[in-house]
Amino acid sequence: MQIIKVFLLLPLLALPALAPAQSQDATDGAASRVRVWAMPADEPASRDFKVEANGQPVFVCVTHVAPADDKLRWKAMDDKAHTADYFAIASFAGFNMRGPVKNICVTYRDEVKQAKILPSSYGVVPRIHGRQVTFALDHPANLTLEINGDTTSSLHLFANPWETAVPDAKGPNTIYFGPGMHVVTNTIKVASGQTLYLAGGAVLRGVGSYGPMVQMKGSHVALRGRGIIDGSQCPRHAGNLLYVQADDATIEGVTLRDAGTWNVPIRRSRGVTLTNVKVFGSRANSDGFDICNSTDVTVEGCFLRTLDDLIVIKSDKGQGRVHHIVVKNCVLWNQVAHALSIGAELRENVDDVLFANCDVIHDIGREWTLRIFHCDSATISHVRFENIRVEESRRLISLWINKAVWSRDLEYGRIQDVIFRNIQATAAHPRVELMGFDAAHGIAGVTFDNVVINGRPLAADGIKTNDFVRQVTVKP
Repeated sequence: MQIIKVFLLLPLLALPALAPAQSQDATDGAASRVRVWAMPADEPASRDFKVEANGQPVFVCVTHVAPADDKLRWKAMDDKAHTADYFAIASFAGFNMRGPVKNICVTYRDEVKQAKILPSSYGVVPRIHGRQVTFALDHPANLTLEINGDTTSSLHLFANPWETAVPDAKGPNTIYFGPGMHVVTNTIKVASGQTLYLAGGAVLRGVGSYGPMVQMKGSHVALRGRGIIDGSQCPRHAGNLLYVQADDATIEGVTLRDAGTWNVPIRRSRGVTLTNVKVFGSRANSDGFDICNSTDVTVEGCFLRTLDDLIVIKSDKGQGRVHHIVVKNCVLWNQVAHALSIGAELRENVDDVLFANCDVIHDIGREWTLRIFHCDSATISHVRFENIRVEESRRLISLWINKAVWSRDLEYGRIQDVIFRNIQATAAHPRVELMGFDAAHGIAGVTFDNVVINGRPLAADGIKTNDFVRQVTVKP
């Protein structure tokens, strides 16, 4: 294990681990369609699952997730001083693939009586053989395997696309971490023109209390690879795992684990793309992606399972509007707060937001699955929730304007021109509500088009409203 201290803007060199783990890439046959990697010796392995892909063993990591019991999850959120004490253990594994993978084999610790692979919309069918579950996969996907009805200590299997843009490890603008454990005690800074690359089998493990583990500032910056950024040894609020304040930024392929605060705030940025990023968080304030006062941001093909908000849009006072945000093709597991939302801090205008083609595989929270949560003065407009599949929800849809603990402005704002289209949801207690504040600060122009809950189309009388909501259309 190496201890790495990164100082301000000094250039970083490739830093191999003391005992580097080698990537494995077969050269012929079915195995050549899969690339796996070994993990550092001090990276704990799952006791519940073993995985093979086309005959190659895939290392299975572990992560803290929120506990199954509601009361313990609420404590994890509310008892901030002891938030790290409330958790369960889940497993995750990843490999790269090119072309179909005909045989993925998962061996469980006990006999398998029932197996489910999520999202259901992917249509991946498991076959059960004693303690083993097998299936095939013809394209990259972020899957969750649940055994014998256990919806907490599941296996998250990340079948990544083949890497085609691996930078030169010795390139002048490359910050390269090869396979192995890298202990980081100061912020890794990615400046204009630089790429930070984390190879498969690389773990950046933060230790101590300091700013973000990784900071991307400037223009034309990138973070790529299949490595892990791990905040499990940092105290709560030690710093974000990744902080972005940049133009033309790319984040792709990495896994973020156990942040003590927001995982990835994106602030005052333009032209940011997050693709195939995986996020786990079990501590209070462990939001996934917080898109703040930024424009032209795309989140695509990501997986998030966090205690707090998953993907959320915010706008702080005086730091610029939010415009043209696209979130698509993501898989989401909401544990306490919101899955896809705008708010609560909304002090500059937000417009042109699209949440599309996402799967919410679980929502066991106390907040809402799809929401605009408005307690300040901005105008929120032209927001679309489209082609979203919700497999579990306690509170499905909410547009809301009122005072909250996060309110900072004296006057309230407005919500207008919002579309919910092609929403398929399963919900134990279907709840849809639209709540304006007063006649001058209300909600106007909301369309529900083909919203189906528990197999039945949403009707007008299934929407709870108050007197400060206008122009609501329900189709068909």
